[in-house]
Amino acid sequence: MGSADSKLNFRKAVIQLTTKTQPVEATDDAFWDQFWADTATSVQDVFALVPAAEIRAVREESPSNLATLCYKAVEKLVQGAESGCHSEKEKQVVLNCSRLLTRVLPYIFEDPDWRGFFWSTVPGAGRGGGEEEDENARPLAESLLLAIADLLFCPDFTVHSHRRSTVDSAEDVHSLDSCEYIWEAGVGFAHSPQPNYTHDMNRMELLKLLLTCFSEAMYLPPAPESGSTNPWVQFFCSTENRHALPLFTSLLNTVCAYDPVGYGIPYNHLLFSDYREPLVEEAAQVLIVTLDHDSAASASPTVDGTTTGTAMDDADPPGPENLFVNYLSRIHREEDFQFILKGIARLLSNPLLQTYLPNSTKKIQFHQELLVLFWKLCDFNKKFLFFVLKSSDVLDILVPILYFLNDARADQSRVGLMHIGVFILLLLSGERNFGVRLNKPYSVRVPMDIPVFTGTHADLLIVVFHKIITSGHQRLQPLFDCLLTIVVNGEGPAPPSAGSPPVSPYLKSLSMVTANKLLHLLEAFSTTWFLFSAAQNHHLVFFLLEVFNNIIQYQFDGNSNLVYAIIRKRSVFHQLANLPTDPPAIHKALQRRRRTPEPLSRTGSQEGASMEGSRPAAPAEPGTLKTSLVATPGIDKLTEKSQVSEDGTLRSLEPEPHQSFAEGSPAKGEPSQAWREQRRLSSPSTNGQWSPTSDWVLSWKSKLPLQTIMRLLQVLVPQVEKICIDKGLTDESEILRFLQHGTLVGLLPVPHPILIRKYQANSGTAMWFRTYMWGVIYLRNVDPPIWYDTDVKLFEIQRV
Repeated sequence: MGSADSKLNFRKAVIQLTTKTQPVEATDDAFWDQFWADTATSVQDVFALVPAAEIRAVREESPSNLATLCYKAVEKLVQGAESGCHSEKEKQVVLNCSRLLTRVLPYIFEDPDWRGFFWSTVPGAGRGGGEEEDENARPLAESLLLAIADLLFCPDFTVHSHRRSTVDSAEDVHSLDSCEYIWEAGVGFAHSPQPNYTHDMNRMELLKLLLTCFSEAMYLPPAPESGSTNPWVQFFCSTENRHALPLFTSLLNTVCAYDPVGYGIPYNHLLFSDYREPLVEEAAQVLIVTLDHDSAASASPTVDGTTTGTAMDDADPPGPENLFVNYLSRIHREEDFQFILKGIARLLSNPLLQTYLPNSTKKIQFHQELLVLFWKLCDFNKKFLFFVLKSSDVLDILVPILYFLNDARADQSRVGLMHIGVFILLLLSGERNFGVRLNKPYSVRVPMDIPVFTGTHADLLIVVFHKIITSGHQRLQPLFDCLLTIVVNGEGPAPPSAGSPPVSPYLKSLSMVTANKLLHLLEAFSTTWFLFSAAQNHHLVFFLLEVFNNIIQYQFDGNSNLVYAIIRKRSVFHQLANLPTDPPAIHKALQRRRRTPEPLSRTGSQEGASMEGSRPAAPAEPGTLKTSLVATPGIDKLTEKSQVSEDGTLRSLEPEPHQSFAEGSPAKGEPSQAWREQRRLSSPSTNGQWSPTSDWVLSWKSKLPLQTIMRLLQVLVPQVEKICIDKGLTDESEILRFLQHGTLVGLLPVPHPILIRKYQANSGTAMWFRTYMWGVIYLRNVDPPIWYDTDVKLFEIQRV
């Protein structure tokens, strides 16, 4: 039958379904088979031939027919899984049912009255139609999920058959050990099967249906108690699913082994369409959704009845019930970590590959899913996190993240990408090796819209952060605390490894470009109008002073550029020390702000020429779709402060009042002491907005850590001025040479202890990740547009 005929027949069946007012019996196979038996429709056809309005009409006007359609389609998938889909006809039926369910499920989820439908057992659903089987009948959702899992390891349909002859010796689906059929070599599996286009396409269709099953989460509003587990994911990732381990491994290996460049031949991707990429995208999306698990709330051990072989670490106590999270947290072999890290780094660096031939390499689009996956790996598997920081391979993750942050900074539709990039850097920066790794000279010249500099990866990080703060979208202001926390964490000296005697603080040297950027930030953040215009803006000055103090106290040698910049901009520190606190001065500063509503001073920072070949960061195109995000917790909820002791171990600290950033954090419960204090010291103005008072300014001005810098200026400024007068100098290099050989030993106050602020898991970020991840998945699935124009509740869809 031609494809036009088959589309026509399928459309006729849909029209019959929407116009029938009487229930159609489940036993009327002649009617139901029209939907899947004789048609060869693509998933795009199904979306075109089953309009949203008609699905909703059947749901409202003849609900029993919609219920029967779903039940019959699931039954066909179960039968296909049982029989092993040997004939082409059976394969076609499975694919048709899969596409139909992908189309219909979102409309079941959007109606609260239907939400329990898949979790109920269908009366009379026993195979023989008799009543006796109803006792142990499974809910429809469970039957569907188990059938999808079986079908994903179905010989000659989604995996290669291991049998030579085809004569009746097809593998028995029930005794098949799916661990021998893992899709790709990598973690726990050494054999890489021959690529097969048809298998990849069939896997992709089934994964699309699986993702659609999991997407019920999109139809529930964001709940503060993120302990709400997704029942579809919970069942699929439980011991009920005998394919959990091989499927987890297949998805992970398929993503990490993918190499989009394609044999290094330029323009190769234009000649051969890469059918692997859609499968890899789908695998990445399914993987991150199965790993949506609140690590802060979970500590429920289970007896894990699966055989894990050697790829998983058996020595650890049993982990969470979600087997995917469990397996991920127990990967431990160095070569597995290497495979995962290399794979993710290769894919994240792909958009940065610049060749002399435009468009000659394939650009992948799923970097956001990869960043979520990388986050999950570091969050759930601490051994992986340590492995990442153990070598300079971490820079292969850092540089692409900085590239994405810099590139997306002006685009409001990519605020979510900015957040996840910063969260990952915050997580990495809490580890002792992060600062050490940043010292590696930066020589890769990825074209980025930043000033040219010669220096280390620390310079790159600070220069990019300066760009984000001074020329990013105003929506990014809540991230400033995080950005500066990362700089503080990264600029502390490398603590010695626990137990060893303290090593001399790690010498680093910031370039002149970077030193000027840091002082420009201090200048911008310490203007009176900025300090007085919001309750927590002064925290940014505290962070920057902490960076300067760490470098002066522990890394003075080698940092003559920064010391010189501090001397040149010494007026900024004097202004801070003499910050006015009387009401008229506060009022005047705020008046000045009303006249110049510029978010931050863009002047006063000499922007050198940008790197060759770079394009300026562009704002979002008008009309771009974006999804809303929930607020992120304040930095005090996101991190936990630790002090580095003499022997290099970290000691956890209680938060001090002035260091709490509870302002603006959505976490429920008792507001912190500091927050109440801030509220008491500042007065609500007439229009209900916050306004600063003298007491409030005094409460933190007295705590500004200026002693070290003031002492440095007191000692060095007269000496530098003397050189200039004696030698009639206007030449920087002579002064820098003097500073390089100078010393402040014995002249500075006693060094303060170093603080590291480590990321700590919390429900606020778990909820943020859930909304961000589903927003990305919603927007990226446009062909077919699975969720478009359905009533999602987890986020709002907005147009720029």
